[in-house]
Amino acid sequence: MNRTKHLIFAAIIGLSAGAASAEEAGDGQSLMERGLTLFFEGLQEEMAPTVESLNSLMEEIGPGVQGFLEDMGPRLGAVFSKVEDWSQYHAPEMLDNGDIILRKKTPEDIEILDEGTEGGGIEL
Repeated sequence: MNRTKHLIFAAIIGLSAGAASAEEAGDGQSLMERGLTLFFEGLQEEMAPTVESLNSLMEEIGPGVQGFLEDMGPRLGAVFSKVEDWSQYHAPEMLDNGDIILRKKTPEDIEILDEGTEGGGIEL
């Protein structure tokens, strides 16, 4: 069974169990509330391994990312504050030597883009 089927099955079981417990226990929850509670508990159990993996990944790469932001953050902020219109630049490129560059679009590049958008869009 895939995860979707598991979740649907959990919801059905939850609604069934919710009906029995709400009728018998009189716990003040409606059938829908009890079913949703059980559904979300099941969903939380299904998501637990993914959340644990994400936590371990963040523990592993977190210090590196934090160091990068501390070192490069102010420099990148200075660059970002000087650029008024990002549409005037091509996407960043990484050169063979590892340098990363931002090329400003030439008037010809901008003209080609403008021609492609006349009439409401680019013809496919």
